[in-house]
Amino acid sequence: MKSGTTGPTTRGGNALRCELCDVTCTGSDAYAAHIRGAKHQKVVKLHTKLGKPIPSVDPVLVTKGSSAATNTSSSATASVPQTITNIAKPPSYQGARQPAVPKITFVGSDKIKPDPKPEVKPAVGVQQEVTIPRLPEEKDVQPVGHDYIEEIKNDEGKVVSFSCKLCECRFNDPNAKEMHMKGRRHRLQYKKKVNPDLVVDIKPSLRQRKIQEERAKRTQAREEFWKRREEEFVLMEEEERHYWAERKRFEEEMDDNNWYRRFPSRGPPQGRFGPGPFNPFIMRRPDTVDDRHCVAKHDAIYPNEEDLESIQKIVLHTETALKKVSDYLTALETGQVDVKTNVVVKKEEEGKGEVDGEDQDPKRILVGVMRVGLLAKQLLLKGDNEVELVVLCREKPTKSLLEKIATHLPAHLSAVAPEATYTVDREIENACLTVSTTKEEEGDKVPGLRVTVTLTSPLMRETPEEQEETGKVDPPDMLDRDKCITALAELRHVKWFHSRALSRHSCTIVIRILRDLCQRNPTWSPLKCWPSELLVEKVLNSAGVPLSPGDAMRRVFEALAGGILLADSPGFLDPCEKEPMDAAMELTNQEREDITSSSQHALRLIAFRQVHKVLGMEALPPPKHMRGGRKRRISSSGELGEAAGEEKKDKKDEIVE
Repeated sequence: MKSGTTGPTTRGGNALRCELCDVTCTGSDAYAAHIRGAKHQKVVKLHTKLGKPIPSVDPVLVTKGSSAATNTSSSATASVPQTITNIAKPPSYQGARQPAVPKITFVGSDKIKPDPKPEVKPAVGVQQEVTIPRLPEEKDVQPVGHDYIEEIKNDEGKVVSFSCKLCECRFNDPNAKEMHMKGRRHRLQYKKKVNPDLVVDIKPSLRQRKIQEERAKRTQAREEFWKRREEEFVLMEEEERHYWAERKRFEEEMDDNNWYRRFPSRGPPQGRFGPGPFNPFIMRRPDTVDDRHCVAKHDAIYPNEEDLESIQKIVLHTETALKKVSDYLTALETGQVDVKTNVVVKKEEEGKGEVDGEDQDPKRILVGVMRVGLLAKQLLLKGDNEVELVVLCREKPTKSLLEKIATHLPAHLSAVAPEATYTVDREIENACLTVSTTKEEEGDKVPGLRVTVTLTSPLMRETPEEQEETGKVDPPDMLDRDKCITALAELRHVKWFHSRALSRHSCTIVIRILRDLCQRNPTWSPLKCWPSELLVEKVLNSAGVPLSPGDAMRRVFEALAGGILLADSPGFLDPCEKEPMDAAMELTNQEREDITSSSQHALRLIAFRQVHKVLGMEALPPPKHMRGGRKRRISSSGELGEAAGEEKKDKKDEIVE
């Protein structure tokens, strides 16, 4: 009491306390052993002789929050046994009959029902039936290892203690012997040394539970982050479309206001600004000819909602099927698949040690699948029917692994989308497989959408020197290293594009227009998508201010016309590579000069208001205030004009005469 200790503590957080002996037990089995023990019976006998009231044998549930109350009661009753032992036993009680030991019945906590009747305590000495509730974490187990418990006897042949050969421990109480054979420690030793098939429930430690909770929180936070990011991209696209629609309506109103401002006698301006004069210096600058043509071209080449939905559908089905294939291969690797029925059978992991800190299962072969290319960068154009996915593997991908995935993928695709028909093809030379659909046009089947799934692993970046240090050897049927490294580069490109180019104003519009130009013009076809993305982002970032689509496109053509792609120019480096590398290294000198010359010609056309020729479209009609123009009157004053000309001619002849 002077040391100030806080009461008994238990690992589970709950305990059962005996009010008579002031003893705290860690569970219902331990409490039952205490009730049947010699110490409790001795105290009952002593209280009976002294005529003191005997509390009920019903256990008191002690939690962590009730430690103070336990200390108080224990301090109040701690001196009772010591005081009682010093009192002489009265002779009148020597022949007293010993009360019967209470009968104890164990039932589970889920079978206990509340009794609305008031509790009536039986008289001392009457046999009673007591119900001891079990803690939630306790389960009914059978004792094992009877043959490995030795009885130690004294010289008189009386059993004085017990010894366990498996656990190398000793105990004196028969109840403790029974409890020991049911305990987790004894059962684990029995499983380890005698019967490996014995099922022992592994109780996770506090650290393991915390790790599992943190892992679940990280997974949920990651899913919420990507869901929120995707919603932001969709919202950004909708805001951009709404902005250009508002700007188009604003242009029409601005045209009317400018017309009435130039000709005030024609009537007052009506529209957003209301009637009456207004200050022309607070007006926004109307869209230029280049802006209107760029927006119209972008709307023409952007895919419609039906195409985008069909692409998202096949990609989502492929991703879900790949996840199921990953689970199946993991179960096959751990032996959780029935060979006859080919069905995954779940097994409880037994004897698992410390929980690994990684999020992924160390036995999982396929770690994850990610979108790359035009799909992930949101640069699809009308008519694009090929998208790309990358599957990360824990080890270096092999041809046999690709064959396994291609074998099991059709069945899982049918389970995910039973109404759709997909075709899975293998392309081992490209380290990928394809999932495609077909559509019917005028009775003939033509290729539809196609998803390319490339296998790769971060281990493919290891150099021969690093492999020698680690002692790892490449598998004999490993897939093409260059294709796998290219897939890893695509992952870095997507990450860079999301952080730098996707949120920049007019960047995606100009990139889509450049992609359309590369598809239409053979001179521009050698320019790949990744160099054009880097070029547009670098040029727009150097402007310092947000640019409209027309100004942004003109600035890009100015940079190309200035020779940024020529061999003797500084050029632009690839930010996703460790070593300095030219982003347009695949272009030859002749191709660089052809693109530069074409850019100079396009810049001249833009300067002379012929941007529609650069975009490959028809010229848009001029705004409303430019359609009328000032013309000579023909119908009403044509005859008068001719008569006036004849009069002037007659007067001239008279002067000459």
